[in-house]
Amino acid sequence: MLALSLPLSACSSGEGSEAGGSNGVSGSGGSSAADSASSPSPSPTPSVDPQSYRHALANALGPLNGALRAVDRAQEGGSLNRALDSAASKAEAAADALETTRTPENATTGNSQFATALRALGQDLRSARGSGGRCADSPRVTLSTAESPKSVREASRALTSLGYEATLRLPRTEKAQHRRLANGALIRDSSRGGLGRLTVRNGTSSDAVVTLTRGARTAFSVYIRKGSDTTIRSVNSGSYTVYFTTGEDWNSRKSSFTRECSFEKFDDKANFRTVQVSGGTQYTVLTFTLNKVIGGNATTSTVPPGEFPS
Repeated sequence: MLALSLPLSACSSGEGSEAGGSNGVSGSGGSSAADSASSPSPSPTPSVDPQSYRHALANALGPLNGALRAVDRAQEGGSLNRALDSAASKAEAAADALETTRTPENATTGNSQFATALRALGQDLRSARGSGGRCADSPRVTLSTAESPKSVREASRALTSLGYEATLRLPRTEKAQHRRLANGALIRDSSRGGLGRLTVRNGTSSDAVVTLTRGARTAFSVYIRKGSDTTIRSVNSGSYTVYFTTGEDWNSRKSSFTRECSFEKFDDKANFRTVQVSGGTQYTVLTFTLNKVIGGNATTSTVPPGEFPS
């Protein structure tokens, strides 16, 4: 029996003198009013018409609202990624417009905060784009943990409460999922008719999937929950490469976990043999232990996610 192990891993004012003097011919001299010249007062800054600011807000936010609605309609994948890119550009353009817009005095602070929040939203929308590969959460899940939507909502409410409509319909988000298969569930299974037996023990802190391949073909893949073990019977004779992946939230469509993923393989092949011997048949029984064990005799290597068998 072979035990295999996995090493985890921010004006000055002047006072004028008031002149005083006698109306008589004689008397002591006094200071003249002409001795003190007063500085000219600056012209007051013209006030901004609130209605003009409302129009500026509408012009800045209209294209962004349209782009955000497109994000809501988009299907996950390339369509959603393109919608996120477009909405990110529109959010950054809206921020640029607000930063150069003259505002009524009571809206100055709120306008600045809104522009800052919109710029952050643009960054988060772009960062949420899905990679399309393995170990990739949904962009809508990624957005659910972003801070910028909250900042946008707060800044929008502050301006709206002052009479400046600044409502944005932010894209819907999704909570992170925790999908799991039953322990021992076969994900892939080609015909098995041998006598070999494989037991997998998963003492790690994450669920795992073990996949055996012969050449370019997948023989079978089995799901093992953390802290559990499972046995596959009827393994055909042959030499197999043993891959395993661990993580959280199994996405069956992508055949991958979506978070905290690792992708590895055992460096040595797993050889199953069935031979006739005097008095009967001898066959191979192997045990793989995915967590580190004292006395373990197997080494592993990291596998690029794109090279992990489906």
